Amino acid sequence: MSHIHFIGAGQMAEAIIRAAIRRQAVSAGEITLSDIDPQRVLTLRERYQLTNPLSEHGAIAGADYIVMGVRPQDDIAAVAETINRYAAPQATVISIIAGVTLAQLASLLGAERPIVRTIPNTLTDTGLGYSGVVCNAQAKIEPLRPFLESFGKVMMLEERLIDVFTGYAVAGVNYVYYFIESLADAGVLAGLPRQQATQVAWENLVGAVEMLKASGCHPRQLMDINNSPAGVGINGLYELNNSDFAAGLQRSVMAAVRRTTALSSGR
Repeated sequence: MSHIHFIGAGQMAEAIIRAAIRRQAVSAGEITLSDIDPQRVLTLRERYQLTNPLSEHGAIAGADYIVMGVRPQDDIAAVAETINRYAAPQATVISIIAGVTLAQLASLLGAERPIVRTIPNTLTDTGLGYSGVVCNAQAKIEPLRPFLESFGKVMMLEERLIDVFTGYAVAGVNYVYYFIESLADAGVLAGLPRQQATQVAWENLVGAVEMLKASGCHPRQLMDINNSPAGVGINGLYELNNSDFAAGLQRSVMAAVRRTTALSSGR
């Protein structure tokens, strides 16, 4: 990949840089950074041995790709103004800012600017999980794929689905973590040592996903195989059903989607 400049050196930018370098989608010498906190830039330059010596404005001018990694509440207009002043017309802007649409970005960066909007997941170090990606007509996505796929799988979306994707897919890992924690706690409550209960929870989760992939079955079909009449499994599921587990999970997803939509509306 050619020269890529990050405006904003926060946790997500660092995670993307770490994954991209590790998977050789971009070399350390091709990355430059700028941030309102100069110490943060120095820290990441040292941590990942980013050797490109260009100053901020020179880095933006020489960049083929510019990642907008600031927060939604930051002065995005000022960032766009800096890009417009120094960046080459053909430089592609990659926004990881939640809630800022392609139309809003185009109004700030110009209608002819190639713009890609991506919502990364937080599983960057694993290469798993999906990042949602949309782009305008000027952007060429294929040259960007190796970079985008270095920090997760890529799911191309219609922009109208981005808020749903954020509330469901990106926030979704929280529900998995919470489930694993709760399941391990249940094992401890039943009498297993914490380490063994956790190992079982992890293995069951990974194994269940692999069974679904290998069999092509609906989850209910595999549950039916696992549940004999009046048996252990079906009694456990009965209590889980009484806990309103499924509806509670669905309400959690819908609450996350509503919050994402509110952020997109500036609320």
